[in-house]
Amino acid sequence: MQKPLEITFRDIEKTDQVEDLIRLKAQKLERICENIISCAVVVEMVQKHQAAGRPYRVRINLMLPKGKEIIVSQDPKKALDLEAEVRWAFNSAERQIIEYMEKLRREVKSHPSIEADGTVEKIFRNDGVGFIRTFDDRQVFFHRNALVNEDFNALREGAAVRIVEAMGEKGPQATSVHVIGAPPKY
Repeated sequence: MQKPLEITFRDIEKTDQVEDLIRLKAQKLERICENIISCAVVVEMVQKHQAAGRPYRVRINLMLPKGKEIIVSQDPKKALDLEAEVRWAFNSAERQIIEYMEKLRREVKSHPSIEADGTVEKIFRNDGVGFIRTFDDRQVFFHRNALVNEDFNALREGAAVRIVEAMGEKGPQATSVHVIGAPPKY
């Protein structure tokens, strides 16, 4: 970490056992993301009433590369073991860091065939219209004005698309067409 680990205890007695657990869990986070800028952990007792139990709250505030901030906190609903709360908070932080690091590395898999609703089947450039063949084998009409992120003249048959569909006068019509994949090149 670029800044030293900060551990704060509020309304609770500081113990070496809990502090050691926090340091161990923070080191594990550093192995996942070696560029952690800072990590601040607050351990506090939420209530002091005997009848309601003595629930603890563990709050973790992490600063990661590119300005990403991860905050983990949960309002306890019942009295839980303090070490269990620490483990829960750090496990949650770990999952969020892994997800963020995968996005940074562009490891999040994209499945255009799953994301797409169909492919461009026919284009009539002079008329400014075309047809999309959906993956459930329906034909959907579209007008050039329905294209959101592509120039109509650059559009090619076979391109994977997502559509928003409505019923037109003569059948299904795409009210918006998002091109999400280029057609295969032969």
